[in-house]
Amino acid sequence: MRPRPITIFQGDTLSEIDQYRIETEPYYQALGDEVTLYEAAYAERLPVMIKGPTGSGKSRFIEYMAWKLGRPLITVACNEDMTASDLVGRYLLDANGTRWLDGPLTVAARHGAICYLDEVVEARQDTTVVIHPLTDHRRSLPLDKKGEMINAHDDFQLVISYNPGYQSLMKDLKQSTKQRFSALSFDYAMPEVEAGIIATETDCDADTAAKLVQIGQAARNLKGHGLDEGISTRLLVYAARLINKGVNPTAACRMALVEPITDDADIRSTLNHAIDAVFS
Repeated sequence: MRPRPITIFQGDTLSEIDQYRIETEPYYQALGDEVTLYEAAYAERLPVMIKGPTGSGKSRFIEYMAWKLGRPLITVACNEDMTASDLVGRYLLDANGTRWLDGPLTVAARHGAICYLDEVVEARQDTTVVIHPLTDHRRSLPLDKKGEMINAHDDFQLVISYNPGYQSLMKDLKQSTKQRFSALSFDYAMPEVEAGIIATETDCDADTAAKLVQIGQAARNLKGHGLDEGISTRLLVYAARLINKGVNPTAACRMALVEPITDDADIRSTLNHAIDAVFS
């Protein structure tokens, strides 16, 4: 049975948090026991940190779990210009003076949604500290500008994600933040599983999916040897979709798999040779 609708009242305006519900089951292929572990973490309302390379299914997993648990999902794409006010809210001017507008984190905490901060390391550290009171026994969010303390809804959960491959001294989470979360590590699926994901997502034939995975594996072997990051499952899906539209497979792979990830002529040449060998 799906949970009953939740509504948000802001002044005289009624808006439904149900706009954040995921009504259709997202396709997700479990790679291990991550579904069971996440369900246990949610049952205890533990904050969760998802780590893994670009395009390895982190966001899709959270979407799937929000659907499975029947909870609204509010996603925030973090960036270096994001301020604490962008998360918690701010006063706005209108014809009648000023009014308070909740930010996405505040909406989630008030009304029991899952708040997902995607690529949280992109945000400034002085911004991410605002989540700390929500990640321990307090489960509260102080709105200093408004003079209000929010006690998080019983169904609220905070989830963050980032790519450890892009860590640096300038872009990393403080230990004081990391140790507030339980964590799951993601990686690319085994070749046969990844081929199944591509085939299911795009309706391409199994042979094409397997060949795309073979190219992806070759590129991932170059990580640290000219490539900062390997070809993601997402890009393999893009290539399959182009092929389904009648694009020549080698041209589709160059467009979706090579050009987006490198400007280095030698690396492009190496990847193009791999594509030609696979689709010859």
